[in-house]
Amino acid sequence: MKTSRRTFFATTAAVGLTQLNGGSTFAQTKPKIKIGQIGTGHAHASKLSVYRASDDYEVVGVVESDDKQRARAEKAAVYKDLPWMTREQLLNTPGLQAVLIETQVADLLENAGHAIAAGKHVHLDKPAGASLPQYREILKQAEATKLLVQMGYMFRYSPAVLLMRKFLKEGWLGDLFEVHTVMSKVVGAGERDNLAQFPGGIMFELGCHVIDLVVSTLGKPDRVQAFARHSSTRADKLADNMLAVFEYPKATASVKSSAIEVDGGSRRHFVVCGTQGSFHIQPLDAPNVTYTLDRDQGEYKKGRHEIKFGNYPRYVGDAADMAKIIRGEKECDYSYAHDLAVQETLLRACDQKVD
Repeated sequence: MKTSRRTFFATTAAVGLTQLNGGSTFAQTKPKIKIGQIGTGHAHASKLSVYRASDDYEVVGVVESDDKQRARAEKAAVYKDLPWMTREQLLNTPGLQAVLIETQVADLLENAGHAIAAGKHVHLDKPAGASLPQYREILKQAEATKLLVQMGYMFRYSPAVLLMRKFLKEGWLGDLFEVHTVMSKVVGAGERDNLAQFPGGIMFELGCHVIDLVVSTLGKPDRVQAFARHSSTRADKLADNMLAVFEYPKATASVKSSAIEVDGGSRRHFVVCGTQGSFHIQPLDAPNVTYTLDRDQGEYKKGRHEIKFGNYPRYVGDAADMAKIIRGEKECDYSYAHDLAVQETLLRACDQKVD
Protein backbone atom coordinates (compact mmCIF):
# COMPACT_ATOMS: atom_id res chain seq x y z
CA MET A 1 0.00 0.00 0.00
CA LYS A 2 2.66 2.54 0.97
CA THR A 3 4.98 4.11 -1.55
CA SER A 4 8.73 3.60 -1.23
CA ARG A 5 10.95 6.26 0.33
CA ARG A 6 12.62 6.75 -3.05
CA THR A 7 9.30 7.29 -4.79
CA PHE A 8 8.14 9.75 -2.14
CA PHE A 9 11.16 12.00 -2.53
CA ALA A 10 11.09 11.72 -6.30
CA THR A 11 7.47 12.82 -6.18
CA THR A 12 8.21 15.72 -3.87
CA ALA A 13 10.84 17.00 -6.27
CA ALA A 14 8.58 16.51 -9.27
CA VAL A 15 5.66 18.49 -7.92
CA GLY A 16 7.35 21.75 -7.18
CA LEU A 17 10.41 22.87 -5.34
CA THR A 18 9.21 26.37 -6.06
CA GLN A 19 6.51 25.96 -3.40
CA LEU A 20 9.05 24.92 -0.80
CA ASN A 21 11.31 27.84 -1.62
CA GLY A 22 8.46 30.34 -1.29
CA GLY A 23 9.34 32.18 -4.50
CA SER A 24 11.11 32.13 -7.83
CA THR A 25 14.63 30.76 -7.98
CA PHE A 26 17.22 33.44 -7.17
CA ALA A 27 14.36 35.89 -6.51
CA GLN A 28 16.61 37.87 -4.17
CA THR A 29 18.70 39.03 -7.15
CA LYS A 30 15.69 40.38 -9.05
CA PRO A 31 13.67 43.55 -8.54
CA LYS A 32 10.58 42.91 -6.47
CA ILE A 33 7.19 43.00 -8.19
CA LYS A 34 5.02 45.77 -6.81
CA ILE A 35 1.58 44.42 -5.94
CA GLY A 36 -1.50 45.71 -4.12
CA GLN A 37 -4.82 44.33 -2.99
CA ILE A 38 -8.33 45.57 -3.71
CA GLY A 39 -10.80 44.39 -1.10
CA THR A 40 -10.58 42.52 2.17
CA GLY A 41 -14.04 40.96 2.30
CA HIS A 42 -13.36 37.75 0.38
CA ALA A 43 -13.04 34.56 2.43
CA HIS A 44 -9.49 34.10 1.07
CA ALA A 45 -8.33 37.73 1.39
CA SER A 46 -5.78 36.84 4.07
CA LYS A 47 -3.62 35.20 1.36
CA LEU A 48 -1.94 38.61 1.22
CA SER A 49 0.33 37.30 3.99
CA VAL A 50 1.96 34.98 1.44
CA TYR A 51 2.86 37.91 -0.81
CA ARG A 52 4.17 39.93 2.12
CA ALA A 53 6.45 37.04 3.09
CA SER A 54 7.67 36.36 -0.46
CA ASP A 55 11.00 37.63 -1.79
CA ASP A 56 9.26 38.14 -5.14
CA TYR A 57 6.88 40.90 -4.05
CA GLU A 58 6.59 44.31 -2.47
CA VAL A 59 3.05 44.98 -1.21
CA VAL A 60 2.41 48.70 -1.73
CA GLY A 61 -1.10 49.12 -0.34
CA VAL A 62 -4.63 47.89 0.29
CA VAL A 63 -8.02 49.19 -0.85
CA GLU A 64 -11.22 48.77 1.16
CA SER A 65 -14.13 51.05 0.27
CA ASP A 66 -16.52 49.73 2.92
CA ASP A 67 -15.89 51.58 6.19
CA LYS A 68 -17.17 48.79 8.44
CA GLN A 69 -15.17 46.14 6.62
CA ARG A 70 -12.06 48.34 6.72
CA ALA A 71 -12.45 48.82 10.48
CA ARG A 72 -12.45 45.02 10.89
CA ALA A 73 -9.54 44.54 8.50
CA GLU A 74 -7.37 47.15 10.21
CA LYS A 75 -7.31 44.90 13.29
CA ALA A 76 -5.94 41.92 11.34
CA ALA A 77 -2.21 41.21 11.42
CA VAL A 78 -2.08 40.58 7.68
CA TYR A 79 -2.71 44.30 6.99
CA LYS A 80 -0.49 45.71 9.74
CA ASP A 81 1.55 48.77 8.69
CA LEU A 82 0.28 48.72 5.10
CA PRO A 83 -0.96 51.97 3.51
CA TRP A 84 -4.73 52.21 2.95
CA MET A 85 -5.61 53.72 -0.41
CA THR A 86 -8.47 54.39 -2.75
CA ARG A 87 -8.66 52.21 -5.83
CA GLU A 88 -7.51 55.09 -7.99
CA GLN A 89 -4.52 55.75 -5.77
CA LEU A 90 -3.47 52.12 -5.87
CA LEU A 91 -3.85 51.73 -9.63
CA ASN A 92 -1.83 54.90 -10.15
CA THR A 93 1.00 53.86 -7.84
CA PRO A 94 4.28 54.19 -9.80
CA GLY A 95 5.67 50.81 -10.80
CA LEU A 96 2.60 48.81 -9.75
CA GLN A 97 2.47 45.61 -11.80
CA ALA A 98 -0.17 43.38 -10.24
CA VAL A 99 -3.31 43.48 -8.12
CA LEU A 100 -5.03 40.88 -5.95
CA ILE A 101 -8.82 41.17 -6.25
CA GLU A 102 -10.23 40.07 -2.88
CA THR A 103 -13.57 41.87 -2.58
CA GLN A 104 -16.93 40.33 -1.87
CA VAL A 105 -17.88 38.06 -4.79
CA ALA A 106 -20.47 40.51 -6.13
CA ASP A 107 -17.74 43.14 -6.66
CA LEU A 108 -14.94 40.96 -8.05
CA LEU A 109 -15.49 41.55 -11.76
CA GLU A 110 -15.96 45.31 -11.55
CA ASN A 111 -12.66 45.71 -9.75
CA ALA A 112 -10.85 43.23 -11.96
CA GLY A 113 -12.05 45.19 -14.98
CA HIS A 114 -10.63 48.42 -13.60
CA ALA A 115 -7.27 46.76 -12.86
CA ILE A 116 -7.00 45.29 -16.35
CA ALA A 117 -7.98 48.62 -17.91
CA ALA A 118 -5.17 50.21 -15.89
CA GLY A 119 -2.70 47.73 -17.39
CA LYS A 120 -2.16 45.55 -14.32
CA HIS A 121 -1.87 41.81 -13.99
CA VAL A 122 -4.60 40.34 -11.81
CA HIS A 123 -5.05 37.52 -9.33
CA LEU A 124 -8.84 37.16 -9.27
CA ASP A 125 -10.39 35.22 -6.45
CA LYS A 126 -13.21 32.82 -7.06
CA PRO A 127 -15.81 32.39 -8.39
CA ALA A 128 -15.44 34.74 -11.36
CA GLY A 129 -18.68 36.60 -10.71
CA ALA A 130 -22.20 35.88 -11.88
CA SER A 131 -22.00 37.59 -15.29
CA LEU A 132 -20.37 35.48 -17.97
CA PRO A 133 -20.41 38.32 -20.55
CA GLN A 134 -18.61 40.63 -18.12
CA TYR A 135 -16.00 38.00 -17.32
CA ARG A 136 -15.59 37.17 -21.00
CA GLU A 137 -14.87 40.83 -21.77
CA ILE A 138 -12.28 41.05 -18.99
CA LEU A 139 -10.46 37.99 -20.34
CA LYS A 140 -10.68 39.37 -23.88
CA GLN A 141 -9.07 42.65 -22.81
CA ALA A 142 -6.44 40.85 -20.76
CA GLU A 143 -5.48 38.60 -23.65
CA ALA A 144 -5.30 41.54 -26.07
CA THR A 145 -2.93 43.41 -23.75
CA LYS A 146 -1.00 40.30 -22.66
CA LEU A 147 -2.01 40.63 -19.02
CA LEU A 148 -2.35 37.70 -16.65
CA VAL A 149 -5.66 36.86 -15.01
CA GLN A 150 -4.75 34.18 -12.48
CA MET A 151 -7.81 32.57 -10.93
CA GLY A 152 -7.75 31.81 -7.20
CA TYR A 153 -8.87 28.18 -7.34
CA MET A 154 -7.14 26.83 -4.29
CA PHE A 155 -6.09 23.35 -5.47
CA ARG A 156 -4.18 24.26 -8.63
CA TYR A 157 -0.84 24.23 -6.85
CA SER A 158 -1.52 21.39 -4.45
CA PRO A 159 1.35 18.88 -4.62
CA ALA A 160 -1.21 16.11 -5.15
CA VAL A 161 -2.82 17.96 -8.07
CA LEU A 162 0.58 18.72 -9.60
CA LEU A 163 1.41 15.02 -9.43
CA MET A 164 -1.95 14.14 -10.98
CA ARG A 165 -1.23 16.56 -13.82
CA LYS A 166 2.06 14.74 -14.42
CA PHE A 167 0.25 11.39 -14.60
CA LEU A 168 -2.26 12.86 -17.05
CA LYS A 169 0.35 14.61 -19.19
CA GLU A 170 2.35 11.39 -19.52
CA GLY A 171 -0.80 9.40 -20.37
CA TRP A 172 -0.11 6.92 -17.59
CA LEU A 173 -3.80 6.42 -16.76
CA GLY A 174 -4.71 5.52 -20.35
CA ASP A 175 -8.01 6.67 -21.86
CA LEU A 176 -10.03 8.52 -19.24
CA PHE A 177 -13.63 7.45 -18.76
CA GLU A 178 -14.66 8.73 -15.31
CA VAL A 179 -14.11 11.58 -12.86
CA HIS A 180 -15.87 11.78 -9.51
CA THR A 181 -15.44 14.61 -7.03
CA VAL A 182 -17.01 15.94 -3.83
CA MET A 183 -16.49 19.37 -2.25
CA SER A 184 -18.61 19.94 0.87
CA LYS A 185 -18.72 21.45 4.35
CA VAL A 186 -21.18 22.80 6.91
CA VAL A 187 -22.04 26.46 6.29
CA GLY A 188 -23.24 28.51 9.25
CA ALA A 189 -26.36 30.65 9.29
CA GLY A 190 -24.64 33.98 8.63
CA GLU A 191 -22.65 32.69 5.70
CA ARG A 192 -25.74 30.93 4.31
CA ASP A 193 -27.56 34.27 4.14
CA ASN A 194 -24.65 35.78 2.22
CA LEU A 195 -24.44 32.87 -0.24
CA ALA A 196 -28.21 32.82 -0.81
CA GLN A 197 -27.94 36.07 -2.82
CA PHE A 198 -26.49 34.00 -5.67
CA PRO A 199 -28.82 31.51 -7.39
CA GLY A 200 -25.88 29.16 -7.95
CA GLY A 201 -25.92 28.09 -4.31
CA ILE A 202 -23.12 26.09 -2.76
CA MET A 203 -21.92 24.81 -6.16
CA PHE A 204 -21.17 28.41 -7.14
CA GLU A 205 -19.29 29.14 -3.92
CA LEU A 206 -17.52 25.84 -3.22
CA GLY A 207 -17.93 23.47 -6.16
CA CYS A 208 -16.08 25.88 -8.43
CA HIS A 209 -12.75 24.68 -7.03
CA VAL A 210 -13.24 21.13 -8.26
CA ILE A 211 -14.98 22.12 -11.49
CA ASP A 212 -11.71 23.85 -12.37
CA LEU A 213 -9.97 20.49 -11.90
CA VAL A 214 -12.58 18.58 -13.90
CA VAL A 215 -12.29 20.93 -16.89
CA SER A 216 -8.48 20.80 -16.74
CA THR A 217 -8.70 16.99 -16.73
CA LEU A 218 -11.44 16.26 -19.29
CA GLY A 219 -12.02 19.61 -21.00
CA LYS A 220 -15.25 21.49 -21.46
CA PRO A 221 -18.19 19.06 -21.29
CA ASP A 222 -20.62 18.55 -24.16
CA ARG A 223 -23.57 18.66 -21.77
CA VAL A 224 -24.20 19.46 -18.12
CA GLN A 225 -27.12 18.16 -16.10
CA ALA A 226 -27.65 20.02 -12.85
CA PHE A 227 -29.62 18.98 -9.77
CA ALA A 228 -30.09 21.69 -7.16
CA ARG A 229 -31.79 20.95 -3.85
CA HIS A 230 -32.51 22.79 -0.62
CA SER A 231 -32.14 19.97 1.90
CA SER A 232 -31.69 21.94 5.12
CA THR A 233 -34.53 22.69 7.53
CA ARG A 234 -33.55 26.36 7.47
CA ALA A 235 -35.99 28.81 5.95
CA ASP A 236 -33.48 30.46 3.62
CA LYS A 237 -33.35 29.85 -0.13
CA LEU A 238 -29.80 28.57 -0.38
CA ALA A 239 -29.38 25.61 -2.72
CA ASP A 240 -27.33 23.65 -0.21
CA ASN A 241 -27.25 20.18 -1.74
CA MET A 242 -26.14 20.12 -5.36
CA LEU A 243 -25.05 17.62 -7.97
CA ALA A 244 -23.93 18.10 -11.55
CA VAL A 245 -23.20 15.44 -14.17
CA PHE A 246 -20.90 16.32 -17.07
CA GLU A 247 -21.15 14.37 -20.30
CA TYR A 248 -18.30 13.75 -22.73
CA PRO A 249 -18.11 11.52 -25.83
CA LYS A 250 -16.36 8.72 -23.91
CA ALA A 251 -16.46 9.88 -20.30
CA THR A 252 -18.65 11.21 -17.52
CA ALA A 253 -17.91 13.33 -14.48
CA SER A 254 -19.98 13.85 -11.34
CA VAL A 255 -19.51 16.88 -9.09
CA LYS A 256 -21.17 16.98 -5.67
CA SER A 257 -21.22 19.95 -3.31
CA SER A 258 -23.24 20.49 -0.15
CA ALA A 259 -23.36 23.03 2.67
CA ILE A 260 -24.70 20.57 5.24
CA GLU A 261 -22.21 17.69 5.40
CA VAL A 262 -20.78 17.17 8.88
CA ASP A 263 -16.98 16.97 8.65
CA GLY A 264 -17.34 17.39 4.91
CA GLY A 265 -13.72 18.42 4.59
CA SER A 266 -12.45 14.92 5.30
CA ARG A 267 -14.51 13.49 2.41
CA ARG A 268 -13.51 16.08 -0.16
CA HIS A 269 -11.95 14.09 -2.95
CA PHE A 270 -11.07 13.94 -6.63
CA VAL A 271 -10.90 10.62 -8.50
CA VAL A 272 -9.79 10.05 -12.10
CA CYS A 273 -10.25 6.65 -13.73
CA GLY A 274 -8.65 5.51 -16.98
CA THR A 275 -8.14 2.28 -18.85
CA GLN A 276 -4.62 1.86 -17.40
CA GLY A 277 -5.12 3.10 -13.86
CA SER A 278 -6.72 5.50 -11.42
CA PHE A 279 -5.66 8.47 -9.30
CA HIS A 280 -7.50 9.32 -6.07
CA ILE A 281 -6.85 12.42 -3.93
CA GLN A 282 -8.50 12.48 -0.49
CA PRO A 283 -8.82 14.72 1.39
CA LEU A 284 -8.20 17.61 -0.96
CA ASP A 285 -7.11 20.20 1.59
CA ALA A 286 -4.30 18.18 3.25
CA PRO A 287 -3.95 15.67 0.46
CA ASN A 288 -3.21 11.99 0.41
CA VAL A 289 -2.95 10.16 -2.89
CA THR A 290 -3.81 6.58 -3.80
CA TYR A 291 -2.83 5.63 -7.34
CA THR A 292 -3.24 2.31 -9.12
CA LEU A 293 -1.42 1.36 -12.32
CA ASP A 294 -1.64 -1.72 -14.51
CA ARG A 295 2.06 -1.44 -15.43
CA ASP A 296 5.21 0.38 -14.30
CA GLN A 297 5.37 4.02 -15.33
CA GLY A 298 8.76 5.62 -14.70
CA GLU A 299 9.34 5.84 -10.94
CA TYR A 300 5.75 4.75 -10.29
CA LYS A 301 5.23 1.02 -10.06
CA LYS A 302 2.43 -1.30 -11.05
CA GLY A 303 -0.23 -1.90 -8.41
CA ARG A 304 -1.82 0.21 -5.69
CA HIS A 305 0.30 2.73 -3.79
CA GLU A 306 -0.14 5.62 -1.36
CA ILE A 307 1.61 8.95 -1.01
CA LYS A 308 0.85 11.13 2.01
CA PHE A 309 1.47 14.82 1.41
CA GLY A 310 -0.61 16.30 4.21
CA ASN A 311 -0.67 20.04 4.85
CA TYR A 312 1.18 22.27 2.42
CA PRO A 313 1.66 26.07 2.31
CA ARG A 314 -1.40 27.25 0.42
CA TYR A 315 -1.07 30.07 -2.14
CA VAL A 316 2.74 29.94 -2.06
CA GLY A 317 2.67 28.13 -5.39
CA ASP A 318 0.20 30.62 -6.86
CA ALA A 319 2.38 33.57 -5.86
CA ALA A 320 5.60 31.99 -7.14
CA ASP A 321 4.04 31.02 -10.46
CA MET A 322 2.56 34.48 -10.91
CA ALA A 323 5.99 36.04 -10.40
CA LYS A 324 7.55 33.79 -13.05
CA ILE A 325 4.78 34.61 -15.54
CA ILE A 326 5.04 38.36 -14.95
CA ARG A 327 8.81 38.21 -15.42
CA GLY A 328 8.39 36.29 -18.67
CA GLU A 329 10.12 33.19 -17.34
CA LYS A 330 7.23 30.89 -18.28
CA GLU A 331 3.79 30.81 -19.87
CA CYS A 332 0.66 30.50 -17.77
CA ASP A 333 -0.46 26.87 -17.40
CA TYR A 334 -4.13 27.92 -17.60
CA SER A 335 -5.28 29.66 -20.77
CA TYR A 336 -7.91 32.38 -21.05
CA ALA A 337 -10.04 29.84 -22.92
CA HIS A 338 -9.71 27.35 -20.06
CA ASP A 339 -10.80 29.86 -17.43
CA LEU A 340 -13.77 30.94 -19.56
CA ALA A 341 -14.76 27.28 -20.06
CA VAL A 342 -14.57 26.72 -16.28
CA GLN A 343 -16.88 29.66 -15.58
CA GLU A 344 -19.38 28.64 -18.25
CA THR A 345 -19.37 25.05 -16.95
CA LEU A 346 -19.76 26.29 -13.38
CA LEU A 347 -22.84 28.33 -14.25
CA ARG A 348 -24.35 25.36 -16.06
CA ALA A 349 -23.60 23.16 -13.05
CA CYS A 350 -25.48 25.74 -10.95
CA ASP A 351 -28.50 25.26 -13.25
CA GLN A 352 -28.10 28.80 -14.54
CA LYS A 353 -28.66 30.10 -18.06
CA VAL A 354 -25.47 30.92 -19.92
CA ASP A 355 -25.36 33.98 -22.17
